[in-house]
Amino acid sequence: MKFKVDEISSVIKEEIAQYRSDIDVAETGRVLGVGDGIARIYGLSKAMAGEMLEFENGVFGQVFNLDESSIGAVVLGNFLEIKEGDTVRATGQLLSVPVGDGLIGRVVDPLGLALDGRGAIDSPQRRPLESEAPGIAGRQPVAQPLQTGIKAIDSMIPIGRGQRELIIGDRKTGKTAIGVDAIINQRDTGVICVYVAIGQKESTVASVVETLREHGAMDYTIVVSAGSSDPAPLQYIAPYAGCAMAEYFMYEQGRDTLCIYDDLSKQAAAYRQLSLLLRRPPGREAYPGDVFYLHSRLLERSCRRADQHIIVPKDAAPDRRDGVNGTVYTGVPGKNQATRDLAAMPEKDSLEIRKLPGSGGSLTALPVIETLEGEVSAYIPTNVISITDGQIYLEPELFFGGVRPAINVGISVSRVGGHGQNKAMKKVAGSLRLDLAAFRELEAFAQLGTELDTATQRQLDRGHRMVELLKQNQYKPYHVTDQIISLFAGTQGFLDDVAIPNVIAFEARLLEHFHVEQQAIWQELTDKGTLDDALEAKLREAIKAFKARDAAAS
Repeated sequence: MKFKVDEISSVIKEEIAQYRSDIDVAETGRVLGVGDGIARIYGLSKAMAGEMLEFENGVFGQVFNLDESSIGAVVLGNFLEIKEGDTVRATGQLLSVPVGDGLIGRVVDPLGLALDGRGAIDSPQRRPLESEAPGIAGRQPVAQPLQTGIKAIDSMIPIGRGQRELIIGDRKTGKTAIGVDAIINQRDTGVICVYVAIGQKESTVASVVETLREHGAMDYTIVVSAGSSDPAPLQYIAPYAGCAMAEYFMYEQGRDTLCIYDDLSKQAAAYRQLSLLLRRPPGREAYPGDVFYLHSRLLERSCRRADQHIIVPKDAAPDRRDGVNGTVYTGVPGKNQATRDLAAMPEKDSLEIRKLPGSGGSLTALPVIETLEGEVSAYIPTNVISITDGQIYLEPELFFGGVRPAINVGISVSRVGGHGQNKAMKKVAGSLRLDLAAFRELEAFAQLGTELDTATQRQLDRGHRMVELLKQNQYKPYHVTDQIISLFAGTQGFLDDVAIPNVIAFEARLLEHFHVEQQAIWQELTDKGTLDDALEAKLREAIKAFKARDAAAS
């Protein structure tokens, strides 16, 4: 037998080239039992809480309980394919999801896998589901409005970029509609939106996606869906996955983002299910003791990040990230050390203060909570109310009475949004909330059949017209300037002689008049953002002239 020396030597060289000196060591364990999305595993003695696990069939899991002789893990997939005795590998990594521009316009599950049938997600970047919320020094006050396009919200319960505003109410009162309208209204604003659907019917999510697509909103929106038929672990991690996807744009690109969690009461129910199956001690309403932390560690990640600045040469590249003195300044120029340091530099004429690329940005959260029979003092609603910066309460009686959006202005409040509210809107709608609350009291009093004086009757009549004016069709957000003109006409008494059924039609004709014939006033109000005396006089005269012509035409 003759040996082929050349062939043998080439094989040996190839094996040597492929040799790796490092040994791939992975800690493995075995499944003791599995059921209802929970697996008990023996042998992973070095596993960490929250660590990602990989089962023999490729399904992933997450470590939840660390017991003395075994660990309890949640299965993030089909647990029916896992059986007793299967091997489990510890990955040594925290659970993460793909993030980046490749997800925009896509519908994904909480693990970042595509659900829209358009192929795999092309996104090499990943981000852990759980991350630390920014501290006090890393934040700045909410000072810029996030317009929802809904007159009742932008005027009385304004939301600022970086705020956490709760949407709360019974089922079928328009909670999702407010979130979807807010997303549609972010068109051409540069805000990236993430809509997280938790425990909803697949048909409902498909309807929301189709609505967003019809209005061109999917061009800047990511939809994360954990349906009602999905395992409880996926419903539990869905909000964290959506938050991580939004955080990428805030931290890496310095952009403003909006996250809608619809809804967190279903996530709390999924977490209760997991906790009871893992034999964790139940508390009030059978929820585990850390259910408050479940939502606080999610919502605290919403913020408006502090801007960071560096001193660079005036001709420096736009993406430069280091200053000439190696210092990064946090805060606003003029109020931080940057201005003083620049003034002391001998070459100051050739230098400038520039915002650090990727700094700033915000994450605004609109969590949704569903109540039962209007019980806002239940466990989960009170928990989330205490975490957020205000709430929008939707009342069933108003909804079924035809007032939509059915916002109860007495209970609804925004604790920080007014600081960043459009100045013209603030001037026009400053007393609107109190006026409507007083109107509701007068309305209840008038139902007793008591004789009313002229002033009280006039207040009641205007209140009825303002309620009619604040009604709004679904998926029809208003530009903020249109809202200001509309509310100015209502609060200044221009609608007092308009029949209540004709208020909406009159408003539509008025706004069309300003868009077509009074475009200059409309644009001036948009550009200024404030309503000074001169502009107010122009607005008043334009509405008077329109009313006279409209009355003559009808």
